[in-house]
Order: sequence, then structure tokens, then C-alpha cells
Amino acid sequence: MMGEKPPNSSEGHRGWLAARNSSSSSLGLESAVQPLALNPWDVVLCISGTIISCENAVVVVVIFYSPAFRAPMLLLIGSLATADLLAGLSLMLRFAFVYFIPSEVISLLTMGLLVTSFIASVSSLLAITIDRYLSLYNALTYYSERTVTRTYLMLILTWGASICYGLLPIMGWNCLKEPSACSIVKPLTKNHLLILSVSFFMVFAVMLQLYMQICRLITHHAHQIAVQRHFLATSHYVTTRKGLATLATILGTFALCWLPFATYCLLGDHSSPALYTYATLLPATYNSMINPIIYAFRNQEIQRALWTVCCGCAASTAPFRSCSPSDV
Repeated sequence: MMGEKPPNSSEGHRGWLAARNSSSSSLGLESAVQPLALNPWDVVLCISGTIISCENAVVVVVIFYSPAFRAPMLLLIGSLATADLLAGLSLMLRFAFVYFIPSEVISLLTMGLLVTSFIASVSSLLAITIDRYLSLYNALTYYSERTVTRTYLMLILTWGASICYGLLPIMGWNCLKEPSACSIVKPLTKNHLLILSVSFFMVFAVMLQLYMQICRLITHHAHQIAVQRHFLATSHYVTTRKGLATLATILGTFALCWLPFATYCLLGDHSSPALYTYATLLPATYNSMINPIIYAFRNQEIQRALWTVCCGCAASTAPFRSCSPSDV
């Protein structure tokens, strides 16, 4: 029992990353049916979820309530913001239900929502990468009906797969009846988390390959423009360096946020210390906090809409300029 543990015991401060009635240090639901001592890590995750929700709610409102924002790339950014918004809400709801309204059923639902949102977020990043690559590779035919159809197809596949993965714990693929089968994130089983981790590394490998191809295309296009317009070599170098630096920032941020947690999911099990799970999960949530800054707030049309809503600094009747993936 928890009362037999000293106040500074790690057993007594696992929060929703541990099962109290076992030796597990993974994210648990048995702990959700009893009052828990408040875990500072959980408070940080809840605060992160609040910030994530606020940021991405702004992006979702701007994109989906503005008829002008229907370009394929902006729809994909809207999908990313929606997924990150759900991720933030999931962190907040899970904190509330674990500490204030204990319920195994509701905790399973919030875990399913958390899995769905994070998978949708990563999948949306992959879809954005694919769209960026195709916009450069097929620049002449990008603005066509085929691109719109492809965008909706990617959205359907992204959310269909994410929802299916999120329903698995709710439909019975969990470790509530077999704690030894738990992963570092209870109630997900070790095999379930292995599939998710391997899938992540496959997505990351595809994104890495696509961004390498994008770098090659950017360099080639910048050289062609420099030759046609008789730019100096230094101008060509500056343009290329700026594009490559942007791509490096995008991919580097994604890797730094998700690779530690994905790697630990492969190495850890139900007996692994909760501290390591928290320390790797927290940066993964930061990716949802950074995504709006990288993909949405840098876009000129979204900036103009935000200024219009916030302080009326831009005319709401300003002409809409069609947005290309290179803008974001």
C-alpha cells in the first residue's frame, strides 16, 4: 500500500505513469481508481497540454472557419493542428480523470484519444512532407484537381489509421488483466507499443528520405533561377542555404522531440523506472507545442488573419494570395 512508502518514494510519485498495485513503473490505470499523491511530472504534462490546446485551437479556428484557407497544404496544416489540439486536450483530460474522477473506462478512453492524436500528428507531418516534395517534383501540375483529391485521400488514411490504433486499447488489446505484458505506457501492451515505435521509425525514415530529395530539388531550382536571372553565385548560395536551414530545423525538431521516446519504447518494459518514461514523453509533447510555430504561424496568410482577429491591424478584405508549400 502507498501509505507504507516514505514521502519521497518513487513508488508514491508515479502518478498516471505507474500502476500502484504492482511493481510496474508504466503508465497505469489501476492507479486511476484510487486517490494519488500529486506528481509534479503530471502537472507539467497537464500545463503542456493546456499550452498545446490554446496554440492549436487558434490555428484550427483560423483555418477551418476561413473559406479562403482551402489550399491543400493549409488543409494538411489544419489536420496537424487538429491532431495536436486533441493531444493537448487528452493530456488535460487524463490528468483530471486520474486525479479527480478515477475511472478505468474513462481512462481507457482518454488513453485511446491520446494514442489517436499523437499518431494523427505524426502522420500529418508525413503527409505535409509528401505534399512539399510533390509540389517541387511536379511543380507544373501541383495546382490541379488531382492534388486536392490526393490531399483528401491522405487525410482519410491519416485519420482512419489513427482512429483504428486508438480504438485498440478500448476494444480489449490492453494489459489490465496481465500486468506483466504491459509496456512503459500502461495500459498499452508491449507488443502494441512495439508496433507503434517501429511504425514511427519507418515514418521518420520516409520523411528523412523525402527531405533529402527536397534538399536536392531546392538546390537544383535555386541554381536554375540564378542562371536564368543572372544572379551572383553568392545570391544562389544564400537562397539555397536558407532553404536547407529551414528543412534542417523542421526535421531536427521532429527528431529531437520524438526519437528519445520512440527509442525508449523499444528498450523499456513494465518494470522500467517511470522517471525515464516521463523524461522522454515530455519532449514528445513539446513537438505538438512547436508545430504551430513551424507550420502555421510562419505562414503569411495565417499571420494576416491572426492580426485581423486580434487587433484589426490588417484589412479583412485584403486580397488572398494562393499559398504554396514553400510558403510554409
